[in-house]
Amino acid sequence: MSFLNRYFDEIEVDERMASRGRTITESDIVQWCSLTGDWYVLHTNAHYAAQTRFGQRVVPGLLVLAYAAGLGVPPDAPAIVANYGTDNLRFIAPTFIGDTLHLEARVLAKETKREGRDGLIRLEWNMVNQNGITVMKSDLQILMAFKGASN
Repeated sequence: MSFLNRYFDEIEVDERMASRGRTITESDIVQWCSLTGDWYVLHTNAHYAAQTRFGQRVVPGLLVLAYAAGLGVPPDAPAIVANYGTDNLRFIAPTFIGDTLHLEARVLAKETKREGRDGLIRLEWNMVNQNGITVMKSDLQILMAFKGASN
């Protein structure tokens, strides 16, 4: 269960969560490239990619980041006011077609912005593959409402 379905004042520093897994498919890459216009050869040309150090196509890093949001942010989270931004984003290992990723998150810090109204939580927000290898590391900040405050 995600701590993001609770209010700012109900979340504790060092809380952790892990999401379900999601397998990356070739169709995911084609749809991503179609939507974004990012047809970079390492993502889309199997012959070319086979000749590189990776030996196969690599999933776009920003697609991995986007899937982290899909895995970690509940669709009906009443307290989320806004995505405040991502810091220290790094893609530290490649993700390949067929990899199954899950999100591991931990609350690093909390900062009240407007007392009784909203606050900022800073999260360790990492994607991990089926072999336990972290493929993406980042710090995500989310502006969240206090319980009883209106968004």
